[in-house]
Amino acid sequence: MARSSPAAAFAVMVAAGFAGCAATAHGQTAAQTPTAAQAPAPPPSLGYSTATPDYRFFPGDQIEINIYSAPELSRTVTVGPDGRISLPLIAPIVAANMTTAELHDALVAQFASQLRQPELDVIAKGFASRQVFVGGEVARPGVYEMPADIDAFQAVTLAGGFLPSARRNEVLVLSRDPAGASNVHPVDLSNRAIRAGLPNAQPLSRYDVVYVPRSHIAQLNLFMQQYVRDALPVQFGFYYDLNNANRP
Repeated sequence: MARSSPAAAFAVMVAAGFAGCAATAHGQTAAQTPTAAQAPAPPPSLGYSTATPDYRFFPGDQIEINIYSAPELSRTVTVGPDGRISLPLIAPIVAANMTTAELHDALVAQFASQLRQPELDVIAKGFASRQVFVGGEVARPGVYEMPADIDAFQAVTLAGGFLPSARRNEVLVLSRDPAGASNVHPVDLSNRAIRAGLPNAQPLSRYDVVYVPRSHIAQLNLFMQQYVRDALPVQFGFYYDLNNANRP
């Protein structure tokens, strides 16, 4: 009996790999596609209450400061890129990351050396852009304005939803803490997590990044495409039909 050549054996292995990818992709697609009766309920909206943390100023915010003991010093100021605001008689003061009450107390302390009894109000008048970045396996990656406090699932919805190749149970949220250090934490946005109410989806902060990675099967198919099929001198005819995969 004639022995098969190494090239022929390699071709058989590649063809089998393509067939395996196709069968796995079909199985995963069928498993992840809920029927009409099993469609997950939408996640609950983020609520607001007296327990909601006070807003903290950010560069670009507008603040109205009314000084009743010296009305001529009253101003509407904008928090600069360095986080500071400037007012007459006192040195620039860092307002970024302060609440209204904290900034009020800081200003009273600063004006105490200039005014006998400083009385003032601090009012938030305008807010800088609140944007998040959504990338990876979503329909429309890009920068999106947050209409309110939203979580990672709602940010993905703004970006048109997940692609079939998305790894929904390991979505990554990249953020920075007040000290400027970067933090990355995974969020489960699978259908099972949605039915459970998205227990680990927290409100996003300004300029957070939501990244949806590829699923393992999508990575395998991409590897086969880039490093196996395209590298072969002989092109193999190969396709599958998700609606009729088991052909005779």
